[in-house]
Amino acid sequence: MNRMGKFVFLAGLFFLTIGFFFIFKPGIPTFGSPIPKVIAARDQIKVINDWFPKTLPADNEGLNLTAKSVLLVDYDSGEVLYQKNVSDKLPAASTVKIMTALLVLEGNKLSDTFTVSKKGAEVGEDSMGLTEGEKLSVEELLYGLMLPSGNDAAVTIAEGVYGSEDEFVKQMNIKARQLGADDTKFINASGLDVDGETQYTTAVDLATIAHYTWETQKAFRRITSTERIFLDATDAHKAFDLTNDTNLLTTYPGVRGIKPGFTWESGLCLVTYAENNGKKLLGVILGSANRRFEMAELLDFGFSKYGIKVDHPALDL
Repeated sequence: MNRMGKFVFLAGLFFLTIGFFFIFKPGIPTFGSPIPKVIAARDQIKVINDWFPKTLPADNEGLNLTAKSVLLVDYDSGEVLYQKNVSDKLPAASTVKIMTALLVLEGNKLSDTFTVSKKGAEVGEDSMGLTEGEKLSVEELLYGLMLPSGNDAAVTIAEGVYGSEDEFVKQMNIKARQLGADDTKFINASGLDVDGETQYTTAVDLATIAHYTWETQKAFRRITSTERIFLDATDAHKAFDLTNDTNLLTTYPGVRGIKPGFTWESGLCLVTYAENNGKKLLGVILGSANRRFEMAELLDFGFSKYGIKVDHPALDL
């Protein structure tokens, strides 16, 4: 081999060695590295919740409910008392606002103030009656969100917390993963139907989100159990007279909240927390023809499992 041949051979060997070094050396990126990094990023979402409905056999005898999906659990233990299609992915209407409330409560003070945008004022359907340019506290907006189910309050909260509803929704979905609600997808802060987009949850996921919120947020418990509140006018906003639309709050003894919902796609939905004789129950109904009476029937069924009979004359009128 002449000198030129030796030079070419050694140069080739050198560059081949360098190539192997960069391909296989730990910590140096290769063409295949982005995929594992994406997977690792998803894996970094740590589940922070340790309460879930237990997948125990439930006695579904004796109830004939129209709802597409039904779940009743012991609030403390998670024992399933009744279940029907609890893993079906369904739209949940304004029960989505439970997550909206959770996010703002975790990241803001009740005294923080947000300004109503044009989008917030004009979102439509259920409303607390906000006007563009008004400024309200987080607490006031939460009353408007949870009592009359104000979509205007939902958008104002979302924009106030993260600058835009789109960014807020991203955080809603991240929070769902953190709670272990992996079969849930949010597309807005209000629960409204959107043409061409799908928003869904399951009865199990919704119960998990509701339980976490009720358990960790004292202000949420206080606000959702309020039957009616009058917010006085200030220099920043007009007066508001807000009434709680939550079914059974005033007619079924022991019911404390949480949230009803309805759209034409979802049907009638309801998440309810009730407590009698020290026993706590959490119920979820999705896609019902009569959520009020079906939830009452469900609660009667659940409390009877513990030998508790609840008289509700106001409901029976």
